[in-house]
Amino acid sequence: MRKMSYADAIDDAIAQQMSEDPRIIYLGEDVQMLRLNLFGRYGENRVINTPISESAFLGAGITAAMAGLKPVVEIMLVDFIAVAADAVLNHAAKNTFFSGNKWQVPMVIRASCGGGYGDGGQHEQSLWGWLAHIPGLQLYVPSNPADAGGLMLSAIQHEGPVVFLEHKLLAEYLRDYLGSGGRRNQDYHVPAEGEYGPVPGRWSPIPPGKANVHREGSDLSIVSLGVGLHRALEAALALQEKNISAEVIDLRTLVPMDTATLCESVSKTGRLLVVDEDYKSFGLSGEIAALLLEHSIRFQYGRICTEQVIPYTHPKELQVLPSGRSIEEAALQLVKHPRGM
Repeated sequence: MRKMSYADAIDDAIAQQMSEDPRIIYLGEDVQMLRLNLFGRYGENRVINTPISESAFLGAGITAAMAGLKPVVEIMLVDFIAVAADAVLNHAAKNTFFSGNKWQVPMVIRASCGGGYGDGGQHEQSLWGWLAHIPGLQLYVPSNPADAGGLMLSAIQHEGPVVFLEHKLLAEYLRDYLGSGGRRNQDYHVPAEGEYGPVPGRWSPIPPGKANVHREGSDLSIVSLGVGLHRALEAALALQEKNISAEVIDLRTLVPMDTATLCESVSKTGRLLVVDEDYKSFGLSGEIAALLLEHSIRFQYGRICTEQVIPYTHPKELQVLPSGRSIEEAALQLVKHPRGM
């Protein structure tokens, strides 16, 4: 085992796969600077700078994938996928289906996501609920370096389009580049276990659709992903001091989703709290509740989500985003009710 940062783990897994598969190319804005190690190793023919036009270079990635390459396309912020919505929704996600499986689109769309560092509501969204809603896309959101590298390997090896989201609070270079500026006195409450940790000596793919139970418990199940997983673990420690046993589950991937682990956990605890940094309405939190109800599981339910545009002012954004304290308070309300319904 070795230790590595979250962002370095992703790049290291990409480098390993690029050394084994000459079809893999990497493209995006300023990637020869942002991914300097990849550029130095593989050169300008495989690590390609693009103009500032997400619709153009994401569309180029789709056609490159259809022609036999395996592109990793970096969109600096997931918010900017909106600029390339047609390419994602109507081409990457649908070309295989509409061609009767004659045209595959094996590509990874890598983007940063999430808030908590003071960059405003058009730069700090998560949007995984919206993207997971689209048939034909897979969607991965790792919460630590080991998962980040292993899931990136799976994403590259998948024969269809995968959206791979890295939370900016876990990726130090993004947090500093986008959030610091003149605000170096800000406390971003970065989860240490998510930003830096042990990784394997050689990467192996982590199968998508396999959630990770980080902490076992008996009184309620807390389900999250990304930075929300670390906020949930923080709350679980506080709840333990109040003699409440919380099971904490990291989804890791939204599509595919590990329904079996969710069903097993909530059947045991009889209570579910979903922590979702994405928007509340029509999103992941409601989807999880619906999946469990479709499996005839009876449970008490709560959710902590983002419910408005994320403010630019750092103290105000912290009031909007899920926190260890807000999760703890919601859990305390939930355990007041008998298990099930």
